Amino acid sequence: MKHTPVRAVLALALLASGAAAYADSAPLAHRIVRVSLDGATDKGTSGRLLVFAAPADKAKAAAKDGKVEAVDTNPFQPKAVSVAGRDVSWIAPGQSVDLDADNEAFPAGFSSLPPGEYLFQAVLDVGHDYNYSGRHAGDLISEVTPVKITAGGSLPTLKLTRTVPERDVWQLPPTVPQAVRDALPEARKHAHAETLESKALTAFAGRPLSVRAWVVTPPGYEKGNAKYPVVYVTHGFGGGFDRYAGSIANVWYAMSKNEMPPMIWVFLDESGPTGTHEFADSVNNGPWGQALTTEYIPWLETRYRMDGKTSGRFLNGHSSGGWATLWLQTRYPQIFGGTWSTSPDPSDFHDFTGIDLYAANANAYKHADGSAIPLVRDKGEVIATFETFARLERVLGAYGGQLASFEWVFSPRGNDGRPMPMFNRDTGAVDANVVAYWRDHYDIAQRLRTQWPTLKPDLDGKIHLIVGTADTFYLDGSAKLLKATLDDLHAKNDIRFLPGKTHFDLYVEGDDRQALLKKISWEMYEQARPGQGKH
Repeated sequence: MKHTPVRAVLALALLASGAAAYADSAPLAHRIVRVSLDGATDKGTSGRLLVFAAPADKAKAAAKDGKVEAVDTNPFQPKAVSVAGRDVSWIAPGQSVDLDADNEAFPAGFSSLPPGEYLFQAVLDVGHDYNYSGRHAGDLISEVTPVKITAGGSLPTLKLTRTVPERDVWQLPPTVPQAVRDALPEARKHAHAETLESKALTAFAGRPLSVRAWVVTPPGYEKGNAKYPVVYVTHGFGGGFDRYAGSIANVWYAMSKNEMPPMIWVFLDESGPTGTHEFADSVNNGPWGQALTTEYIPWLETRYRMDGKTSGRFLNGHSSGGWATLWLQTRYPQIFGGTWSTSPDPSDFHDFTGIDLYAANANAYKHADGSAIPLVRDKGEVIATFETFARLERVLGAYGGQLASFEWVFSPRGNDGRPMPMFNRDTGAVDANVVAYWRDHYDIAQRLRTQWPTLKPDLDGKIHLIVGTADTFYLDGSAKLLKATLDDLHAKNDIRFLPGKTHFDLYVEGDDRQALLKKISWEMYEQARPGQGKH
């Protein structure tokens, strides 16, 4: 598409500012940001171009020592930083592209930014996955650039000068205690990357696709011939194969101190180009559940001394990983001996983070009374609405976002080859036909209600779910409905609601950030080795 030259836009802006003295309703001129490829790479490339802008004083106040290393979005302060985006089909070194910062922008077009001092930064997201990974290896970025916005003034060119380096797989989060950091070298010796190309996934995609995980063996594994129970762990949204260092170090350290029993831990990667595939068999993502249960797990059990039976296979996951493990347990009850799912994504779509998807004229943005539907809360305060989250996600890109990720897992495929949207991104209107497909295929509570007589012999008593009553994303509501369903079916279940706990402190007790995981591990071990648990 041909873009209006910057000087012409600035002329329009000057005319508009002059006319404003006579007509307050005169439209503001669009702000155009020029971005050049200037040193970040010596090759041509493409991607999703994003420009971020934040008030300089607020950004510096929030930064360590007042030095702003990056200008980026924050889901817990979604409107603090403005962002505009466009797709770039090709840009070569030395070339530049213009981005209309009022065309696709959040929370509003850049023309609405008040005059003042700002910090800008440009990112070329070469993988079109900013919604999931943020800035990662291979993305091209500019320096944080001071910009003074004035009425009708020009904006400086942002220069893509750097490439984001590869991330160190063994980089530990800052919250990891020193004792665990000291144990990392030994933990790494017990962590093995295991990748298997899946025949089922490869046939679906028409190109090689693999299942991969880190397998962590307990202390003493190499010295004997004993078999061990196995815990299959799935990460939450935003996690991945390269972000398990903290989990690996924590689990191995706890086992070495007998704070957790000796088991084999398999840290699965459930990330992909479309978000988390959640090990569900999907018409969009492919047969991930089939690949895991019929190919990967049997393969691992030939390579490690695993129990290799239902009573010794357990599941644990948090958030999106919580849904994945809940799904795997209810979909394959003969394979797994129990799931301990924490703060899972909605398991009953009568409460999809506060939205009853089955209600007549359901809307993802507004309640029936017109009030906004919240999505993120903290200490009782609403941080972001469902609409805010959806609109920000749309600007960041078409792939990898949390809401789009649900559709890639749950939705039927549309005529364009992409999953059909569950709701209209402009109006929030829910598509009842798409929701009917979701219900029939992925509503876990519905599956239990309609198939319990068949599922009961293999599933009764295997569902353990733990969530905080102040969950950040309102996921306690759906958990309550799941418990009601299980109770109505007279099913044995263990669903716990921890008072005041949020999505992010559920596992914490005092100074121990892994306290809940330690309890869960002993509960699993007692089931696999009755009478040998912690006393």
